Amino acid sequence: MADPATYRPATGTIPTAPGVYRFRDADGRVIYVGKAKNLRSRLSNYFQDVANLHPRTRRMVTTASGVEWTVVTSEVEALTLEYTWIKEFDPRFNVKFRDDKSYPYLAVTMGERFPRIHVTRRAKLKGDRYFGPYTHVWAIRETLDLLLRVFPVRTCSAGVFRRAERSGRPCLLGFIDKCSAPCTGAISEADHRVLAEQFCDFMAGNTATYTRQIERRMREAAAAMDYETAARMRDDLAALNKVMERNSVVLSDSTDADLIGLAQDDLEAAVQVFHVRGGRIRGQRGWTAEILDESTAADLVQRALTTLYADASAGADGAEDGSGAAAGAIPHEVLVPVMPRDVEDVRAMLGRSVDLRVPQRGEKKELLDTVIANAEESLRLHRLRRAGDLTARSKALEDLGEALELDEPPLRIECFDISHSQGTNVVGSQVVFEDGLPRKSEYRRYSVTGEAARDDTASMYDVISRRLARHLDPPERTEEDAKRFAYPPALILVDGGPPQVAAAQRAMDDLGVTDIALAGIAKRLEEIWLPGEEHPVILPRTSEALFLVQRLRDEAHRFAITYHRSKRGRAMHESALDEIPGLGPARRRALLDRFTTVRAIREASVEELQGVSGIGPSLAEQISAALQSDAPGPAVDPSTGEILG
Repeated sequence: MADPATYRPATGTIPTAPGVYRFRDADGRVIYVGKAKNLRSRLSNYFQDVANLHPRTRRMVTTASGVEWTVVTSEVEALTLEYTWIKEFDPRFNVKFRDDKSYPYLAVTMGERFPRIHVTRRAKLKGDRYFGPYTHVWAIRETLDLLLRVFPVRTCSAGVFRRAERSGRPCLLGFIDKCSAPCTGAISEADHRVLAEQFCDFMAGNTATYTRQIERRMREAAAAMDYETAARMRDDLAALNKVMERNSVVLSDSTDADLIGLAQDDLEAAVQVFHVRGGRIRGQRGWTAEILDESTAADLVQRALTTLYADASAGADGAEDGSGAAAGAIPHEVLVPVMPRDVEDVRAMLGRSVDLRVPQRGEKKELLDTVIANAEESLRLHRLRRAGDLTARSKALEDLGEALELDEPPLRIECFDISHSQGTNVVGSQVVFEDGLPRKSEYRRYSVTGEAARDDTASMYDVISRRLARHLDPPERTEEDAKRFAYPPALILVDGGPPQVAAAQRAMDDLGVTDIALAGIAKRLEEIWLPGEEHPVILPRTSEALFLVQRLRDEAHRFAITYHRSKRGRAMHESALDEIPGLGPARRRALLDRFTTVRAIREASVEELQGVSGIGPSLAEQISAALQSDAPGPAVDPSTGEILG
């Protein structure tokens, strides 16, 4: 039995907007779904003294282990979404209607010989037309009564219809002109079906003609001082507007779409996805991500689309993700806030039949705005948990300090990694976190050469030695050095196990550094190794400290890989220039600084080559001739000797 205080969200983090909330148990199952006009006010009621709660509510909040919410724009949307998710998740603490009633639909039985209009709560039948769901049955019935004046379609049951057919006399509605009386032959089967189709057209959204007609009749009655009729027309128009009320959570029955909302700042982004199937929101998913590069909104949308649909486009089966929508299943429409960067590539991945677009107006634009609002709310909460809620970062640093037996939390941590290709192009990386956040201006790269590049431990010794040499403040240290290496770390982390830690410790011992803590993180089991210790420190799998250490290790690895790839590519270009006489390392570097690739150098004119420092006319001609002779020639057909292509 859980104490609700252990998962109670801070009051300030709960929005005051309308929405739907979900309580989940320790296994992640939804155990209760509710709606609220004001989420903050409603959820606060659950976290009062449990002794004051209703026994059923008390049992629910003590069974739950977490609560989450989704913001909508109106109470009607909250009601509809609450119903959808109650049907979807079948929460154990929600009230179940024993008679299986649900929200009402207006149905037109187009599959019958004489179509019939009626209100139903039952499952849909093939061939019939359905409109809804609606929240007010009385409004549907009043509107239906109004529409029967214009579209006198049959509304009686099969038994009443057969009795009237046998007697040859219509029912009461036929006598008051609210039914065209097809039971007595007063209207042909074809004409009655036209009336039903016109009714469906009106209900599908073509309402302007008929609302204008009612308004005109109301004005005419008022002008004629027939106020009773005018009042009835006024009430009929109000009922019509009520049943036609737009609800962005309920789209047309044929709508199968995924709506993707995005919110971002300089450091992080949040993505929310609503899966709409058959006009209903069948699932919701979302995630947050750190922005470690120069990604724009278009880049982030493209990454989100790739994450969602790459497996599906490759033919993988969509697996249920618990939201009710198949994970990765591609719908007919994908609606985004901005188009992805490489639109054509994304369209090819999705398939040409998928409509990828940014909605500009209408109910889909309104629903996308709701999805974006949820993304903004998700990002706000994430920022509060991570930055404003200093507890997570502070606790991570405190827990790490305690685990490593440090005197105080390590406010500045530097992490080092080595990257190479089978011992060539060896590089080292240094990333810096201050107060639990990356400080990219302090990142450093190291090129490792000579004996230091023979293996990982020698490379680690070299990199750590070079970094700590700056810490010791030797006499030759310049003002620029002081600026680049702001202050020493409280903790050095190395990517690796006991061998790498021993190499780093040896570098510290050789330099006499004793005021910096040292540890290593091994990839296989996420173990923390300390110098000279026989057994590793094991951090709890869910601890903030482990999460921080993993982020440091992953960031150092990413930074090292990026530098290694650029250096490897440059080395490949330099090797192509090695055989040119008179072109030494300095001139090779100057050429690559100017032209970047060997291909660009080959295509450059002799005059352009002379523009590089240290390259005169004769050397420029020699470079051009050497590269032209090495250029791949045209493909030749061996049987005919003809040039191909």
